[in-house]
Amino acid sequence: MYYSAIKNSKHTAFTLIETLVSISIFTILMLGIGVLFKGVYSNSNQQKISIDNTDQARIIIFNFANELRNVTLGNDGSYPLNQAGDSQVILFTSYGATGSNVNRVRYYSSSTKLYKGIVTPSGNPLTYNLASEVNTPILNGLSGTSSIFFYYDGNYSGTSTPLSQPVNLTQVKFIKMNLIVLKQDVTNATGTFSIAAGATLRNLKTNLGN
Repeated sequence: MYYSAIKNSKHTAFTLIETLVSISIFTILMLGIGVLFKGVYSNSNQQKISIDNTDQARIIIFNFANELRNVTLGNDGSYPLNQAGDSQVILFTSYGATGSNVNRVRYYSSSTKLYKGIVTPSGNPLTYNLASEVNTPILNGLSGTSSIFFYYDGNYSGTSTPLSQPVNLTQVKFIKMNLIVLKQDVTNATGTFSIAAGATLRNLKTNLGN
């Protein structure tokens, strides 16, 4: 009887040790799996951000080119191009406007974001109330302090040197947007991609041979 009790006690103690070891191994495995999934999720999320930024940049470039092709006098008689800076451009365009309206469109950068501001004409006669400008961030992750907008005269052939700042608005016949965007919208990200496109301001074009 006494021997049997001792035997059972030893068997119970051994089972407890096995249980503790099993729990420890399981915990280590779960921690490893957690770290693995976190890394996979993080990389997938960063890749998605990169793809989203690329697609968004293409959409912006496409719309910008169409707006340039449809620049015209503002409904209040304003010159089609209001401002031509390195990081800000203001123009009047019928693209995206309703009816015979001409919108005042402003692209500008602030920190690492690109914004678009739109003023729709109102009143009778139509005027542009700048206080009613609707501003929307349209792209995150702009890289560096590089110029975004470049301006060319009527002799632009695709490789010409852009006009120097400050730009004479009446000389501008072609505008190009160049976006350099971080591939990953995370701290200390360094990888970038670049996309650029432009268009002729058709209503201001004087050299019809090009």
